[in-house]
Amino acid sequence: MAQPVVLPAGYTARPLDPARDLPDVLDLLTGCERALHGERATEADSGEIAAVLARPGFDPAADTLLVHGPDGRLAAWAWTDRRCECRVHPAHRGRRIGTALLGWMETRAAEQGVDKLVQVVADLDAAGLAMLRTYGYRPKGASWLLEIPLDALPDLPPAPAGIRVRPFRPGDPDDAHAAHRVVEDAFADWKARRMSFEEWVQHAVGRETFTPARSPLAVTGADDRVVGVALSLDQPGSPDGYVESLAVDRDHRRRGIARHLLHHAFLACREAGLSRCTLWTHSGTGALDLYLKVGMTVRYTSVVLEKTLPA
Repeated sequence: MAQPVVLPAGYTARPLDPARDLPDVLDLLTGCERALHGERATEADSGEIAAVLARPGFDPAADTLLVHGPDGRLAAWAWTDRRCECRVHPAHRGRRIGTALLGWMETRAAEQGVDKLVQVVADLDAAGLAMLRTYGYRPKGASWLLEIPLDALPDLPPAPAGIRVRPFRPGDPDDAHAAHRVVEDAFADWKARRMSFEEWVQHAVGRETFTPARSPLAVTGADDRVVGVALSLDQPGSPDGYVESLAVDRDHRRRGIARHLLHHAFLACREAGLSRCTLWTHSGTGALDLYLKVGMTVRYTSVVLEKTLPA
C-alpha cells in the first residue's frame, strides 16, 4: 500500500467516497479554474469525475485521495492511474500539499506497475509547472481550448458527396456503438489504450450533460453507416457550447466531413441561444489547423508532461 502522505498540521487525508464527496470535488475544481483563468475553462459536472471512476480497474479506495483542511473543507484532491491529476485549492497552496500528493501518486503508480505518469497543467500555472519539472516531469505535448463566436458564422457548406448529416438519436444503441467505434478508431494512434464501450459511455453519451440535438452524425447515403461524429455537452450556466469529440473514419477523411460536422454543431449551439462554442484538442491529433481554418482561436493552452518512473 502507498505510504500515508505527510501533511501540514490540521490537515487530514482519506480516499474519495463517490456517494458523498462529488459535490465538494466539483466545487474544488471550479475554484481552481476560476483562480487561474478568471472563469471555469469548461464547466465541471459529475460526468467528469464519473469518467475517471469508470477507468478499468480503477479503485477509488486506493487510487484517489482527498485532503481536508483544519476547517473540514476540501483543500485538495488527487487520483492516479497512468494518467494522474492533483488539484490544490488556491487558499491552501504554498504548504507543500501538492508535493505530498505528487509523492503519493508516484508511489501508488509504482505499486500498480505503471512505468510512466502523464499530467496536464495549464501553461498559466507557473508554480505547478516548475514543481513538476523539479521532480522529473518533461513536456511531451500540448492541448488547447479553442473557441468561436456564433454571431457571424459563415453559411453552412454543402455536404460532401454521398454524405448526409443527422442528429444523434438518444436511446438508440446502434448510434451509441457506432459513435464509440468512430471515436476510438480515430484516436487509436495517439491514445495509450482503447476504451471499452462501457467506459466510453461514461465519458461521452452517458453523461447527464450530453446534448444529442447538438451532436451531428455524418452517415453514408448508401448504407446509413456512421462515418463521422461531433458529440457535444451542455455547460449549465455558461454561454458556451462544448464539442467533446470530433472524429471521422479513416476511409472518409480529407473530404470536408469534419468541417461540415463542426458547422452543424456550431449552428445547433447558436439555435440553442449560446454565444460561443468551444472544444479541446491535443497536439497528438494534428487537428489544430483544422479548427483554426474554420475560424476558431485559442483561448487557453495546457502543457502535457510525462515522467518515467523507476522500475
